[in-house]
Amino acid sequence: MVVCHARQVLVFLSDPIISLNDVHLTLSSSAGPVNILRGMDLSINAGESIGMVGPSGSGKSTLLMAIAGLEAVTSGTVTVAGLTLNGLDEDALALFRRDNVGIVFQSFHLIPTMTALENVAIPLELNGRADAEARARDGLERVGLGHRLSHYPGQLSGGEQQRVALARALASGAKVLLADEPTGNLDQATGEQIIDLLFDVRQERDMTLLLITHDQALAQKCERVVSLADGKIVSDEGHTSFAQRQEAV
Repeated sequence: MVVCHARQVLVFLSDPIISLNDVHLTLSSSAGPVNILRGMDLSINAGESIGMVGPSGSGKSTLLMAIAGLEAVTSGTVTVAGLTLNGLDEDALALFRRDNVGIVFQSFHLIPTMTALENVAIPLELNGRADAEARARDGLERVGLGHRLSHYPGQLSGGEQQRVALARALASGAKVLLADEPTGNLDQATGEQIIDLLFDVRQERDMTLLLITHDQALAQKCERVVSLADGKIVSDEGHTSFAQRQEAV
């Protein structure tokens, strides 16, 4: 058995890279407690691609936030890359995200007063990377924006802004990519280009991908399709690849 050493955390390659065990998440509201996640169990192996679907309010985005350590669960355990997130303080969670997770949102979350290069480089600089600008430049070139390094978000199209966001998510070398409706603010043609790029980069880097989408056809491009309703998993298509499913048709 091969063991990977990182920050004194042992990750056995045969273990899931993401594991949720009986996860509940309850939020308070003026009308009383709201149960967002209700007994969630999920195991994702390293390198898998998961398409997650379900109606609005089913818990998809909340689940992604819990996996990213951006939302604390009420009970149960969330383990990512060998590290159990429950009870970690904000500093520890920030280090966890820096080393393990890239996130792409529907809204691009770019800083409008910074260029494309600066938007990708700034997280690396804050993390003390001496090669931040070089890595940012390489990342933008990989997503086809090597000619737009000095442009500000307001000077970029929606598709270009999402490419910047993708480059930023990948710049740290994370092995887990979380994408929440990454084409939601794009037209169909541009969205298809972004998805093709996302899957190409994911395959190149052998990343684990969790893709939240309302588009069933897009979800079917993943190796597994997990459906949520009312904070629970109601179906999991399994590990059959997209290509294998196409051959079976």
